[in-house]
Amino acid sequence: MKWRLLVAAIAVGALSATAAMAQGYRGAGSGAGSRRGSGARVFDPATVTTISGEVLAVNSLPARQGSGIHMDVKAGGDVIDVHLGPSWYLDQQKTKVVKGDAIEVTGSRVTLFGKPAFVAQIVKKGSDVLALRDAAGVPAWAGQRRR
Repeated sequence: MKWRLLVAAIAVGALSATAAMAQGYRGAGSGAGSRRGSGARVFDPATVTTISGEVLAVNSLPARQGSGIHMDVKAGGDVIDVHLGPSWYLDQQKTKVVKGDAIEVTGSRVTLFGKPAFVAQIVKKGSDVLALRDAAGVPAWAGQRRR
């Protein structure tokens, strides 16, 4: 009898822990913070648009927000926070974006961490193209492991 109660208690504990982890995963950080900054969960194909402008800064997001790379782009009179992807993926790409570059970005206008943002799908720098997500917003690095 005690053995059955012990097994039942372990099973209930395991199920509770699994449910709590799953709930925390879905709710951790809104959008790009979940799934380690991929932005896939907040990319909205209905809000895809293209902006052109100058890169004012390229920064890393804090680890608590997904450890990704984003840039501030001056487009017209606005400065737009553009989320690119994880640094390990961007480091492997031929096309690099730096402060002062003139770029064109196609992506989804979203709200991340309570602020307006732009999740990049394609970045064009001159004749170079940096493809980050497909038309549905699935990241190019999906399924790849850090090396």
